[in-house]
Order: sequence, then C-alpha cells, then structure tokens
Amino acid sequence: MDEIAFLEALLAIPSPSGQEDAVAAYLVRQMTVRGFRAGRDEAGNVVGSVGDPEAGREIVLLGHMDTVPGLIPLREEGGKLYGRGAVDAKGPLAAFVLAAERLAPRLDGVRLTVIGAVEEESHGRGARHLARTRPAPYCTIIGEPSDWQGVTLGYKGLLSFDYRRQQPGAHSAGETPGPAERAVALWNNLMMYAAERNGGRSGRFDTLDPALRNFCTFGDGLHEGVEMNVVMRLPPGLQPEEVRQRVGRWTNGDEVTFYPSDPPFQADKNTPLVRAMLKAIRAHGGRPRFKLKTGTSDMNIVGPAWGCPIVAYGPGDSSLDHTPEEHVELDEFRRAVDVLARALEILAAVSQ
Repeated sequence: MDEIAFLEALLAIPSPSGQEDAVAAYLVRQMTVRGFRAGRDEAGNVVGSVGDPEAGREIVLLGHMDTVPGLIPLREEGGKLYGRGAVDAKGPLAAFVLAAERLAPRLDGVRLTVIGAVEEESHGRGARHLARTRPAPYCTIIGEPSDWQGVTLGYKGLLSFDYRRQQPGAHSAGETPGPAERAVALWNNLMMYAAERNGGRSGRFDTLDPALRNFCTFGDGLHEGVEMNVVMRLPPGLQPEEVRQRVGRWTNGDEVTFYPSDPPFQADKNTPLVRAMLKAIRAHGGRPRFKLKTGTSDMNIVGPAWGCPIVAYGPGDSSLDHTPEEHVELDEFRRAVDVLARALEILAAVSQ
C-alpha cells in the first residue's frame, strides 16, 4: 500500500470522538504489517513502536484518531484529498506512521513510538491517560496541522462549561429576572471581563476569548429555564482556576458544570527537537516559521506533564479544521513525511 492509499484508507473510516474502535483496529493492523509492535492501551489509544524495545531513549509522535462529527465524502480533486480528518488530524497521524516506518530498519539504541489517541476532540481523554501513566520521553511531536514549513510551539488554554437555571414561571411584566436574563447577565460579565483584561493587547494568542456555543430556553407552563454552553480560550498567564472562580461568583449558586480544562502552554524553541525540525524543513527547500495557535491540542495536556522538548507538526492548513471543505494537498502531505523522517533521523542519530 502506497503512502496516499494509506491516508485514504484512514479517512474512509468514520471516527467521530468516542467512536474510534474501527479506525483503531485498522491502524493496529497496518502498524503490525509495517513492522511496529502495536496494540491498544487501557484508554483505547493505539500505541505502536519501532526500534529497540529496551532503549531508554524514546521519541513519541502523538496524534489522534478521532474527528469532529460530519461526513465529508472522500474524494481526490486537483491534487487535494478531501475527507473528515484530512487535516485534523488523520493526515498528521498517517505522516507519523510513514516517517517512523521509513526509519525503522536503521534505528539503533532508540525507539520511536507513534500513538493515535482517542477523544482529543472531546476533552482529551486519551492524552490525559498518557500524561498519568507514561514516563516522559526524550521528546514529543504532536500531530496537528502546521503546514509542512511550520512548527507550532504553543496553544492557548481552554475552559468550557454548561450553565443551567430553572425557576417557577412568572409574568414577563414582573420584577423577577427570568432564567434567560440571568444567563445573558453572566455572558455580559464574561465579555466585560475579557474586554478589561485584553485592553492594550494585540494578537489573538494573548487575548481572552469567550465563545457562546449554545443557548436555549425551555418551559412547561409551570417552570421556565435556560441552558447555555460557553467556551473560554485562555491566553498565557491566565489559569483555568482563576476564570472558574469568577464564573462561580457570577452564577450565585446556579447550576454550572465545568468540563476538563487545559492551561495555556508554550514550548521552548531552543531545544534539539526544534533545531532538528528547522534543519529538516530547510533540507527539503522550505522556509521554516514558528506558529502559536489560538485553539488547544494534546500538547496542553502532555506538555506540562512530561516536561520534555515538544512541538506540534503536520501537513494541512489549520483554517480548514472542522469545516465542510477539509482537505490536504497531496504534495504537502508527502513533503511533511519527508521532513518528519529527516528530523527523526537527526534526533535518533541513526547509523549511516
């Protein structure tokens, strides 16, 4: 199976977050055929290694198998491959497998471990398991789109929560604020807090950004209520707990459910890993550039836990994440595999 056929096969298997079993089974089979020692861990992550199984020096390439919902018919058109996960993030995961396979016959005293994590798109259950159970490797590459010439060093943090209030029904001419008004007041407080904190800051990586993802009211004639979902993107220096405490004060005992949160994270760029990535990009005719992302990734989880050199890298344009036009350019995909193989060769000190 050639490189593009492997990617196409991954994209052809739907794997919305929480429904990764079919793609995981396929990935384990493919890794095994390609010489990996492969299986699934307790969380359901696919873990495959090549190289010396006893080596103390391990390089981890951590991607994720799950996607957001939404079926995009698989098709190749104009040198582009369309499909859910082409960018986020089966494309980077496929590139990891192919690059590690390419180096496997020449590895000496080091092992490469490729991981396809579960539920990255829904609170990072797979990465949280890895952060708790695996020792820190020598270095880590996170599989996320950066385009083949980009190296991502950081991601904003994340805090998301559901707000719910239900109360006895009342006439709209009365003095008691209704549930919807209470929810709007909370949202306005969040927006004012963000505006005050963001004052004078430029660049979206350094700003606090609230997003209202869902708002609905309900009632049965006797009671009325509201449900609201809010996502907060946190800049460097702002921890989830600080925002959580403010939300708690503003809700006055109303029902609030917080989801697992991630602090902002930014990696050091003066590391052997970064130098290897830059050298590999230049070796293939690219002009490397650093990126800071306004979303989150599994870097936010394993980066602080492992404390090792870390970057995110992968083919694809991240502006296509979660969109109905998600696709990856095939030439870029091939170049990313070449860059990864060269960077890993430098890091692993492969015998020539």
